[in-house]
Amino acid sequence: MSVSPFAIIVLAILVLAILVIFMGVKSVPQGREWTVERFGRYTRTLRPGLNLIVPFVDQIGAKLSMMETVLEVPQQEIITRDNAMVTVDGVIFYQVLDAAKAAYEVGNLETAIINLTMTNIRTVMGSMDLDELLSNRDQINVRLMKVVDDATEPWGVKVTRIEIRDITPPRDLVESMGRQMKAERDRRATILEAEGTRQAQILRAEGLKQAAILEAEGRREAAFRDAEARERSAEAEAKATTAVSEAIAAGSVQAINYFVANRYIDSLKAIASAPNQKVLFMPVEASNVIGAIGGIAEIAREAFGRDGATPPAPPPRRPPTDPAAPAPEGGPWGPKA
Repeated sequence: MSVSPFAIIVLAILVLAILVIFMGVKSVPQGREWTVERFGRYTRTLRPGLNLIVPFVDQIGAKLSMMETVLEVPQQEIITRDNAMVTVDGVIFYQVLDAAKAAYEVGNLETAIINLTMTNIRTVMGSMDLDELLSNRDQINVRLMKVVDDATEPWGVKVTRIEIRDITPPRDLVESMGRQMKAERDRRATILEAEGTRQAQILRAEGLKQAAILEAEGRREAAFRDAEARERSAEAEAKATTAVSEAIAAGSVQAINYFVANRYIDSLKAIASAPNQKVLFMPVEASNVIGAIGGIAEIAREAFGRDGATPPAPPPRRPPTDPAAPAPEGGPWGPKA
């Protein structure tokens, strides 16, 4: 069976049309951008979705990811400002913002970003002491991100984050740091213990001070009370003495007896209550004491008589008798009734 030339031409045209459509229609995935080159020169950038180009004239140049990308920074040894050798690694996060610049402003974008980051890590961390290096990772990350981001801006790249992952000092340096940390903690413990002892002594002294103040206040109040009591006692004694003096001046013998008996009994009480006296010898006649007490009773009867009560009749006094004289009729008390 022979094929006509017309059929061959139609078939060739159909195949060519399919090839043109296939070469002219481009579907860009989400999160990516493609550059278009015409005769080797950049013309435009294809966005995600269905795009058309001129077949056999335009061609795809670079296919770039517009999503945030993570790169690992290899380990490297860094000498700090105080001559300590440490091993450092990290990660860097970046995102392509301009596909044309990222494709045509730098060759091998990822390698350039990694080398740039490693160089700046040595610059930034080499200007710091070891203690500052270990305690200020956030500050190091901020400084690195600013430097690298400024350097990659002409490439159409935005550095979003740089993280120092590990900082490893030498083993002997780690042991020295451990001993230093232990000594520092011992020093802090000693300081805290001394501070606690100091505070306890201060509080104890404050307590003793307050106790002494309260005790002095108590003694002052007691002395004030004693002085007031003595003053009132003196006033009462003065009034009693004045009353007795007035009675004596009026010629009252009972007042004199009361005054003398009161002083006499107080003197006996003072002698008997002395702590160094165990046996009390009193070269005093008992009749004198009884007479003094009798004087007090006479004063009481006289006082009751003045208040309106009838004093009891005195007992009859026996007349003095002569033993040689004969007794009168009716006995020694007179004639019988």
